[in-house]
Amino acid sequence: MTKTWKELPEGGLITESGNAHQYETGDWRNLRPVHDREKCINCLFCWIYCPDSAIIVKDGKVVGIDYAHCKGCGICARECPDKVKAIKMVDESEYE
Repeated sequence: MTKTWKELPEGGLITESGNAHQYETGDWRNLRPVHDREKCINCLFCWIYCPDSAIIVKDGKVVGIDYAHCKGCGICARECPDKVKAIKMVDESEYE
């Protein structure tokens, strides 16, 4: 018997704000952003555009990527200026 949308149980409830940090979602990723500190000009475009807040910034500089929360969307690599390209997306299987 097929259920209608009204009969399906509710899912994905957010019961409190700011709870995303409690859930490690990096396992969803199949591409991993790799940051090259030598090339980076610290424009922070990657940090601004990252939907997962996975770019780690300290004292105004990109110091790493929070892989526990990064889903591998590639927005950080795409937003890195063309003349810089300090972030490249690499197949996750190379790191397993």
